Amino acid sequence: QVQLVESGGGLVQPGGSLRLSCAASGFTLDYYAIGWFRQAPGKEREGVSCISSSDGSTYYADSVKGRFTISRDNAKNTVYLQMNSLKPEDTAVYYCAVSNQCSWTKSYFNSWGQGTQVTVSS
Repeated sequence: QVQLVESGGGLVQPGGSLRLSCAASGFTLDYYAIGWFRQAPGKEREGVSCISSSDGSTYYADSVKGRFTISRDNAKNTVYLQMNSLKPEDTAVYYCAVSNQCSWTKSYFNSWGQGTQVTVSS
């Protein structure tokens, strides 16, 4: 059974950091692209970052470029999202998802985790 479990969210002050984890089970994560998406209240779910399976290429939304870093640990079957210099507008539920290739199109991703809340506030 394919399962993704996100963790690492929480409450952080502006300028702070968090590291999110996406732990996979039921499949070998390094064969697939893994994307991070987020959804703020009243807004559409949007793509944040993605790491490809083939060459490990990484992609970032303009809003997080230079602040967020995606990485994978194949031995732990886990993908991480390191988030630095957090802003209040980064507040959202963060989800990871699986696809055959990186894309900002949600419908390309066919397995989703339950999400982890990130709140950036003073």
